[in-house]
Amino acid sequence: MGTLFAVSAVDFGGEFRGNLLQMVVDAGPMVQFVLLALLIFSIVSWAVILMKYRLVTKTEKENNLFLDAYMNSSKLSDVLPESKRYPNSTIAEVFRAGYLELGKISRAPKGASGDLLDASGIEMRGLDNVERALHRACGTETSKLESLLGFLATTGSACPFIGLFGTVWGIMNAFRGIGARGSATLAVVAPGISEALIATAFGLAAAIPAVIFYNYYLNRIRSISLEMDNFASEFLNIVERHYLQR
Repeated sequence: MGTLFAVSAVDFGGEFRGNLLQMVVDAGPMVQFVLLALLIFSIVSWAVILMKYRLVTKTEKENNLFLDAYMNSSKLSDVLPESKRYPNSTIAEVFRAGYLELGKISRAPKGASGDLLDASGIEMRGLDNVERALHRACGTETSKLESLLGFLATTGSACPFIGLFGTVWGIMNAFRGIGARGSATLAVVAPGISEALIATAFGLAAAIPAVIFYNYYLNRIRSISLEMDNFASEFLNIVERHYLQR
C-alpha cells in the first residue's frame, strides 16, 4: 500500500500535502484560472462592501443632522445654508432641489429677508414642477446609493457556479488520470478530488459575504429612500400651505 501511494503521488506531481496553498499550487491550469477569477471577484466585492459601509454610514449620520437643523428652522431660507454643510446627506440634496425649483417658479419678488415664503402667486403647475424636482432628486440620490450593489449581486449569484465549473473540470482531469493508470484507490483519487473541490470552496467564500452585505445595504438604502420620500411629501405640504392658499 505504501508503494502504491508513492507511485501515485509521483504521477500527480510529487508528494501530496493537505495544506491549502500547496493544493492551489498543484491544481491544473484551468482550476488555477478559476481560482484567480474568484479571487478578483472577492477582492472587488470586499472593496465595494467597505466603500458602501462608509458611504451609507455617513449618509445616515448627515441626514439626521440635517433633519435636526431643518426642524429647528422657521424659514426655508435659513435651511439652505445648513443643507450645504452636509454634502453626503441625501435629504439635504432633495431639499436643495425643491428649494431651487421653488425659486425658479416664484413670480413675486422676494421679501426683505430674502425668504421665498414671502412670495405669492404660485400656480398649480408650479407645485407640479416642485414635485417633479423632488421626485427626480430622490431617484438620483437612491441611484447613487445603489451604485455598485449590482456587482455584489453578480458575485453572489455567479461565483458559486464559477467555482462549480472549476470543481467539475478538476474532477474530470482526476478521473481521466485514474482511467489512464487503471487504479482507483483512495490514495489515487483523494489528491485530485481535494484540489478540484477548492474551486467550490473559493466560490462560496466569495459569494456568501457578497449576498449577506448586498441584502444588508439594500435594506439600509430602502430606509434612507423612505426618509427621502417622507421629507419630499412634507416639503410639498409646506409649499402648498404657504403658497397656494394665499
